[in-house]
Amino acid sequence: PDNTYGLDSGGDPKHIPDLSYEQFKAFHDTYYHPSNAYIYFYGDDNPETRLKIINDYLKDFEALDVDSTVPLQPAFDKPRRVTRAYAMSEETDNGNKGMLTVNWLWPESVETETSAALNILSYILVGTSASPLRKVLIDSGLGEDLTGGGVSGHLRQLYFSVGLKGIDLKNAEAVENLILETLNNLAENGIDPDMIEAALNTLEFRLREQNTGSFPRGLALMLGALTTWLYNDDPITPLAFEKTLTYLKEQLEQDKTFFQQLIKQHLLQNTHRVTLVLKPDPKKQQQEDAAEAVRLSAVRASMSKEDLQDLIEQTRKLKKLQETPDSPEALATIPHLTLADLDKKNKTIPIAVSEDQGSQVLYHNLFTNGIVYLDIGFNMRVLPQALLPYVSLFKESLLGIGTEKEDFVKLSQRIGRKTGGIWTSSYLSEMMNAEQGIAWAFLRGKATMAQTDDLLDIMRDVLLTVKLDNPERFKQMLLEEKAGHEAGLIPGGHSIVNSRLRAHFNASDWAGEQMGGVSNLFFARQLIEEVENNWPAVLEKLEEIRRLLFNRNAMLCNITLDEDNWNQFQPTLSAFLSDMPAASVNLFQWTPTPLPANEGLTIPAQVNYVGKGANLYELGYQYHGSMSPISNFLRSNWLWERVRVQGGAYGGFSSFDRYSGVFTFLSYRDPNLQDTLDIYDQTGQYLRQLELSKQELEKTIIGSIGSMDAYQQPDAKGFTSMVRHLLGYTDEMRQRIRDEILSTTPAHFKAFGDVLEEVKTQGQVVVLGSEEAIEAANAKQNGWLKPLKVL
Repeated sequence: PDNTYGLDSGGDPKHIPDLSYEQFKAFHDTYYHPSNAYIYFYGDDNPETRLKIINDYLKDFEALDVDSTVPLQPAFDKPRRVTRAYAMSEETDNGNKGMLTVNWLWPESVETETSAALNILSYILVGTSASPLRKVLIDSGLGEDLTGGGVSGHLRQLYFSVGLKGIDLKNAEAVENLILETLNNLAENGIDPDMIEAALNTLEFRLREQNTGSFPRGLALMLGALTTWLYNDDPITPLAFEKTLTYLKEQLEQDKTFFQQLIKQHLLQNTHRVTLVLKPDPKKQQQEDAAEAVRLSAVRASMSKEDLQDLIEQTRKLKKLQETPDSPEALATIPHLTLADLDKKNKTIPIAVSEDQGSQVLYHNLFTNGIVYLDIGFNMRVLPQALLPYVSLFKESLLGIGTEKEDFVKLSQRIGRKTGGIWTSSYLSEMMNAEQGIAWAFLRGKATMAQTDDLLDIMRDVLLTVKLDNPERFKQMLLEEKAGHEAGLIPGGHSIVNSRLRAHFNASDWAGEQMGGVSNLFFARQLIEEVENNWPAVLEKLEEIRRLLFNRNAMLCNITLDEDNWNQFQPTLSAFLSDMPAASVNLFQWTPTPLPANEGLTIPAQVNYVGKGANLYELGYQYHGSMSPISNFLRSNWLWERVRVQGGAYGGFSSFDRYSGVFTFLSYRDPNLQDTLDIYDQTGQYLRQLELSKQELEKTIIGSIGSMDAYQQPDAKGFTSMVRHLLGYTDEMRQRIRDEILSTTPAHFKAFGDVLEEVKTQGQVVVLGSEEAIEAANAKQNGWLKPLKVL
């Protein structure tokens, strides 16, 4: 706590008003100076060009001697205990809302080999549901879900954190003791060798695959380099992993107790330990609001009329500055692409469609460095809508509850030892010009070619022999899911609002909200009691999902792999499919249950998440590719300036789904409610009056093409191609949209303004925020938001 890491990077709202402009500017001038910068290039561009770019940027700056060193934290001579309160709604039952974590400071991140070893130790202890420390904590029943993410390695010194949320505070000491006792037991009696092997295989697979998902690989490598570079060490060391892997394998070969010794040294014998207890306080928010009101009143009372007038004038100048756009001359100094730099044609992804054993097979011939990416899809339209709320827990049960021949611990270890990972996901969407959309659940996996038999064996066991009749384990997963829902409400509030909004307009989004939105949170809370009192009824639902879903006549296989390896893998896959059950297929038409119009979802928070949306197709809009640049422009200009810069929210967005026609406005961590809705309603008029320069138009078109051409790894390309196939989204359609994007004109912006005027009067509103904010909005407009207490 004694260095800069002891402070919140975002600042403390209570103290930010004390910051003077002179302090703010001096800090920026010093620490945002190029002398304190780390300059990084990635790609195969000309080094001389890079040096010219650097020279052009740096030549006008004078060098500064900037000391931005983060000092090492002196070690505690004995463990500490800290108790803090957090805000909780007065109506919430506070009995099991406490949290406890035990936290240790670890060595410097520049100690690459030690850092790698401790990262593996963290994975062994808490990285999966089968990890011994995590399992003991969950099995104890002392809390609802794990909290503390294990190791964190992005600061100068690593730290490790583990605990439980949803605890009764009278059990806080018992949780702490359980953590320490479990670590001591592992250190003395050993760690399951299968768990160690699974952790090592998982780490090695990740390092060799280098799959950064949708995140650009160049930026991922930069962030990896910064873990040492920022602290005056070699930036290449974290990227050259072969030496580290060799070290770890050699250490484990020489000493089978290697990880036990790490537990002793860095956890049990480490006195730099803090036990943090968080207790819910239903009065905390009111007390903070009252203290702020007193402070504001005192400041106001201390100001003369001249002071007040000066403040008003400063505020007016700030508002004018915020509303004044950058000059064309200033914008011209920023390097930018032109339309001439863009490819006129879309890139395509190879796809071959066939059938095997009654299942649809989609194959993508892409180079994957010998890794098989396999997606087994199940058409969820075979399920009646009453079963939809159970789907997320059913999917979790596949990998988290065990099979007839091994419990979930052994299953998890087997997956870690024998594959690159197996997981589940879902994809739901409307289809353009179709009566119903698509809804698929997936069992996804990846493995090297040498591991493909193991991959399919595990998938076969999971699908055919999952042992659903385990109420104790199912309840654990249910509590974890509920806790995860609740913990995600504030950091992911905009996604919650978006899901709830979209559920008003079509069956696919309604089904998605039933399976993962606010509706599913309420369902999970009710299901806990049903599991305790009527498990046979719950089991019957789960077994019905399995019986209906696992039918090879309603399945698909999606494979991404190079051709030579595909020819070798195909017979093995065919044999796998022949083992799957086969039955007739009956698809259900889901009829959404109407949701209340204009909802106010209440949580204990100081900020709001404000959403408004409508189905534009129902309002007469016909899709055109110009929608992409328009949405892009609104996000990066109008909403950015009005909702974020002027309104003080942390973000403002708009999104459009071409398949359903749903358009939504969203804000993130927003101090306002009605003001933000007013901005949304002014958007149509703004677009109709917009005088868009050629440079601004090109910029937003280029941004849209950048999104279309976003970087993808081979597995993501294969999955994207599959989704396009399921939606009937052909390469010809994609090219037409690209052509329309490239030919977007200011007239398209003005025409879309007319569409948004309809949203102003006919759109639905969903707000997630404090009860006070929603009550205040209702007081002004006669209770137009229907309140629903979420937390």
